[in-house]
Amino acid sequence: MKSENFETIAIRTQVERSLHKEHSAPIYLTSSYKFDDAEEMRALFANEKEGNVYSRYANPNTSEFIEKMCLLEGAEDGFATATGMAAIFTTFGAFLKNGDHIISSRSVFGSTHQLLTNVFSKWGVTFDYADLDKPENWEALIKPNTKMIFVETPSNPGIDIIDLAFLGDLAKKHNQLLVVDNCFATPYLQQPLALGAHISIHSATKYIDGQGRVLGGVILGSKELITEVMNFARHSGPSLSPFNAWILSKSLETLAVRMDRHCENALKVAEYLEKHPKIKLVKYPFLPSHPQYEIAKKQMKQGGGIVTIVVEGGVEGASKFMDGLKMFSISANLADTRSIATHPATSTHSKLTEEERNIVGIEQGSVRLSIGLEHINDILADIEQALV
Repeated sequence: MKSENFETIAIRTQVERSLHKEHSAPIYLTSSYKFDDAEEMRALFANEKEGNVYSRYANPNTSEFIEKMCLLEGAEDGFATATGMAAIFTTFGAFLKNGDHIISSRSVFGSTHQLLTNVFSKWGVTFDYADLDKPENWEALIKPNTKMIFVETPSNPGIDIIDLAFLGDLAKKHNQLLVVDNCFATPYLQQPLALGAHISIHSATKYIDGQGRVLGGVILGSKELITEVMNFARHSGPSLSPFNAWILSKSLETLAVRMDRHCENALKVAEYLEKHPKIKLVKYPFLPSHPQYEIAKKQMKQGGGIVTIVVEGGVEGASKFMDGLKMFSISANLADTRSIATHPATSTHSKLTEEERNIVGIEQGSVRLSIGLEHINDILADIEQALV
């Protein structure tokens, strides 16, 4: 049965059943595959015939995961990677060469910042940062050698938003490749490709898995662009393991119901903290006080599960709050079923200078809250007692 509904697609898309007629897809733990004859081997390696050749290239489990992600995000094709950062590195590596220039949102994950400043800069790729809250400045940064526009929206951890339709028009006008890190929103809440992006990237480690178990990433786009990605990835080898792909594909079956609860809980936490005297600032896309609230409402289904706050008292105030939490986990991860608190300035974004952190809104008192699936009364009670 064909369906256009997100939940049904996520649950019912499955690799072809084997002769054992299993109801749930098995794990294909094999590194290689057998060919019927020499001609089939030749045809598969020549891309004249579809099929599995080697699990660094494709595997039934990774193929199922990719097919689901493509259907859910409206992509023609995709490639699954071992981690979210492998997805970003592979995308940069596939399309950027010596002499190219990239425009990136200033507020990016710490490791993405390291790729731009310390890795690709050694290979002759230059970059400029632009502010998500100042879209009027983006066009002026485009140079004759600009190849790519890269953006996180919502950003990590500042929860800044930019109008993807605006960026899509800008990329089209200047013949740029628009790449969007869609990790915080997931395909359930936001679909960048429908808004003008060319490639959408996910750290599947986060909400796609959603239970803190496995690492993974995925790159989604047109067949033409993903062919370029595959050509690079086949030789650089960032492939997702079959076991992790199996976990991630199963996790997609519950993504919609999990995100509904994440978003419901996060909005209630944001509304509560916005009124708390010990909280200096609350950033959440679906709070009317968010600077890009109208844009978020236009391009996102709900506000997501991340709330970023600034606690009064700087690093001491943030540390006291985090140490006072009893149920929340203190971890650098996010998007788990369990609520997590992170201090970005000393963990995920510690490699940025203090000036760089301040520019993207990461203060010493900033705390990123990944709101989990626990009962909302218990989440609020833990926050309340930690702020005493």
